[in-house]
Amino acid sequence: MIKTPVNGMKDISPKEMEIRQFLLQKIRDVYLTFGFVEISTPHLEHIENLLSSKGWDNEKLIFKILKRGEKLEEAKKSSDFNDVIDSGLRYDLTVPLSRYFSNNKKDLILPFRALQIGNVFRADRPQKGRFREFTQCDIDIIGDKNYYSEIDLLIATGSLLKEIGFLKYNLKIEINDRRILKAIQKHCGFLYEYFDEICIILDKIDKIGLENVLIELKDKIKDDNAIEKFKKLVIKISDSENKLNTLKEELKDDSINEIIDNLIYIIKIVKNEIDIKIEFNLSLVRGMGYYTGTIFEIKSEKLSASIGGGGRYDNMISSFTKEDIPAVGISLGFERLITILLDNEYIIDNKKKKYALLLDSNDDKEIIEKKYKIALDKRKKGEIIYIAPKAKNIRFQKEMLVNNNYEFLD
Repeated sequence: MIKTPVNGMKDISPKEMEIRQFLLQKIRDVYLTFGFVEISTPHLEHIENLLSSKGWDNEKLIFKILKRGEKLEEAKKSSDFNDVIDSGLRYDLTVPLSRYFSNNKKDLILPFRALQIGNVFRADRPQKGRFREFTQCDIDIIGDKNYYSEIDLLIATGSLLKEIGFLKYNLKIEINDRRILKAIQKHCGFLYEYFDEICIILDKIDKIGLENVLIELKDKIKDDNAIEKFKKLVIKISDSENKLNTLKEELKDDSINEIIDNLIYIIKIVKNEIDIKIEFNLSLVRGMGYYTGTIFEIKSEKLSASIGGGGRYDNMISSFTKEDIPAVGISLGFERLITILLDNEYIIDNKKKKYALLLDSNDDKEIIEKKYKIALDKRKKGEIIYIAPKAKNIRFQKEMLVNNNYEFLD
């Protein structure tokens, strides 16, 4: 038998579990005050939903699940591997939420403000703060196309990060809009069919720099005039102190002016309400194909990857139902929050006392009964009581208990 977890998965120690539960309760406490209601969806999702071309590269990371019993035996006769698969582990919480909403819309208050906390799975390359099974915490607003929803999501998430003491980690919210990215590509002369490919390459600017992004564009698209125009625009916007107004002047596109003005207003309100830096980032793309409008990411200097992000996905629900229903959401990378807290030796301000009651095998039954009575009385008051027989190495046993903040009962 193998003692270590499957690659990319992790066991969780009592110390970490205590911090995780504390943090989860904080998340619930804050988000519920903003009017979100909690739901839960299954870890398993229909493979058709997961392979809907909405998840971009994440669809390559799905843990696929075989059919069972007679259905599997029948499917094995096919030469197509996909015929033996009927479900998979969800790679995020947005696709299951959209399915849930479509199936339960008649019973929900609109706009529907959903809170989801659950594990998701991606067959990714593990690294610090990134696992193949990890917890996401999502809030979404479905049924409201107004940009006030973006403001509320960002303020709620900023309030949560302040509540758990994360402002000291130099957080920054970056914001963009997929419609602006489309307008830029049109302005530069790129063909519309290249939109997704250009977005995937553009998303790498922060990692590989503009020059390397331009090299990748040339390899993929072969349009030197459009690429040169794109390069000049990116440099001009990057060097500008007022990026969004400069972008408006450069694009000269009346259809996009309202979108830019909305971003300016979102940034203004969020900046006034929470003590987190928020700024426009032209290269922000987000790695999901289902985003249609505003997109945002939350970053910390403690990690190279983002600790949260999201955006508007107005076309997702129409994949399940013919109704045109707007939606926007934001997700926190719970594991990355935990990684930062553990690295900084986060201590929970837990006022409950912890007592250890050690039983001696030489004590008579009346003494043992008295000790159990003492333990029961304290437990009724909400105090934590650990009961165990005295070990042979009593010194080591007591050291371990003291190191875990236990006091001793006589």
